[in-house]
Amino acid sequence: MKGKRLALSCAVMAMTIASGAVANEIYKWTDENGNVHYEDRPTGAATEERLQMTYNRTDSSAVRQRTQARVDARTAREDAKAAAAESEKEAAENAAVAAERAQKCEKSRARLESYLQARRVYRTDESGERVYLDDEQRQEARQKAEEQISEFCS
Repeated sequence: MKGKRLALSCAVMAMTIASGAVANEIYKWTDENGNVHYEDRPTGAATEERLQMTYNRTDSSAVRQRTQARVDARTAREDAKAAAAESEKEAAENAAVAAERAQKCEKSRARLESYLQARRVYRTDESGERVYLDDEQRQEARQKAEEQISEFCS
């Protein structure tokens, strides 16, 4: 019996305290220096006025939706940044490949030009000595240079 009474007393006291917190009454008054003050209890000042406060309950599903929308937007931004970085990386790789092809093209053209203008063409063997090409080997070297030009310069 005593336990029930104690529980009932606590419940009544909690409701009394909670009702004060939800009273929705705010008092505004101005002091003699012109400073505005806000209180939750009346002060009895001559300039005091009662402000009626209203509030709306927070819709938890709306909060969840806004939070999810922010998360989705952040994810989309991060995905866009990753895609842009990947695109830049791919463009850089393509530029490197194009530069390498241009360099090989230029070397192949220079080699063909030397084959066409030189009277004698040679290559260097493993021991570092010159080995001169005969007419058939020169023709093969020219043909190979022309093939490389058509491959790298297109």
